[in-house]
Amino acid sequence: MSVFADLVGQDEAVETLSLAAAAAARIVAGDTAGAGAMTHAWIFTGPPGSGRSVAARAFAAALQCERDGIGCGECHGCHTALGRTHADIRFVVPEGLSIGVNEMRALVLRAGSAPSGGRWQAVVIEDADRLTEAAGNALLKAVEEPPPRTVFLLCTPSTHPDDISVTIRSRCRVVALRQPSVEAVTDALVRRDGVAPDAAAWIAAAAQGDVRRARRLAGDPDARSRREAVLTVPRRLSSVGACFDAASALIAAAEAEAAATFAEADSAERAALEQALGAGGTGRGATGAMRGAAGQLKELEKRQKSRLTRAQRDALDRALVDLAGFYRDVLTTGLRAPVRVVHTDTAAQTSAAAEKWTPESTLRRLEAVLACREAIEQNVKPKIAVEAMMLSLWRG
Repeated sequence: MSVFADLVGQDEAVETLSLAAAAAARIVAGDTAGAGAMTHAWIFTGPPGSGRSVAARAFAAALQCERDGIGCGECHGCHTALGRTHADIRFVVPEGLSIGVNEMRALVLRAGSAPSGGRWQAVVIEDADRLTEAAGNALLKAVEEPPPRTVFLLCTPSTHPDDISVTIRSRCRVVALRQPSVEAVTDALVRRDGVAPDAAAWIAAAAQGDVRRARRLAGDPDARSRREAVLTVPRRLSSVGACFDAASALIAAAEAEAAATFAEADSAERAALEQALGAGGTGRGATGAMRGAAGQLKELEKRQKSRLTRAQRDALDRALVDLAGFYRDVLTTGLRAPVRVVHTDTAAQTSAAAEKWTPESTLRRLEAVLACREAIEQNVKPKIAVEAMMLSLWRG
């Protein structure tokens, strides 16, 4: 099975990347014919769930493919690349709100070495839009003067200057991914995950083209329960007090989801660090080592807190996307627009709301949800942003 098999609904991107991987294999073999299809830096853009990191990881695997770069998915190079264990592929996955300059400098330094397997060094930076300005400058130097046979693969929501600097963008080739169609996501759920066709269809619609979200809804009952709870919000907004209660419940649910996701990992990380620092040892030396380890433990706690904050915001954003989908359904139902609804399982609630609200008031509610998402992305405190949104939804 090809390394690109998990890239749903992206035929044009797969063709581009396949041609580049084949050209890269020829370059390794000393044949520069058609070398223009390959370049040293790439940006993968697209909406959430379109497969930016999937595409970057698959391309990195194709570059390591031992069968002339075809990305067979079966050889040792493909297996280790897809499993994130290949010695010549570095993955940068931000755990917190940003990627710092020290991490980027260390990565660029390592990327300057020759590939151990004789093929390519690949650096995959997921969420490259979280690079700090200093980290972006450190990366820019490497992109401007790339080491031989080193490839930088950056994943960002768009090529807007707020997401990636213009100077970095100008030195990269862009692969623009599209939002997969409901049909493509449905087919992937049925074929790859064994979901029943009827269930796959409504899950794909509810996920709104986000493949990761669709797989989470298909395989996690808790995710479906959280979605159902979010969709009850509009009918619970009966007073100012109810608005504040709904806001608190939404934020608490996001915090609980994030905490449950990382609780085990946080404990394991702390235990491993304490053991490495000599926890449990006896004698003056062990005691002194632990006393001097306070700074390292504090740094770990700082990283974990930042990761938790990011996870809370991601969980809250998923809830807001579901809520925006509901108001979109109400608007299209009221206008009798010939488009597919998002939440097919809430048709009765949607129809009732469409009869009660005017299209103008529904649109104001939808805009309030989108404004809340933008405010949180701009680092407004989630509690303030969500409370303001709930009041706007109630007033209409």
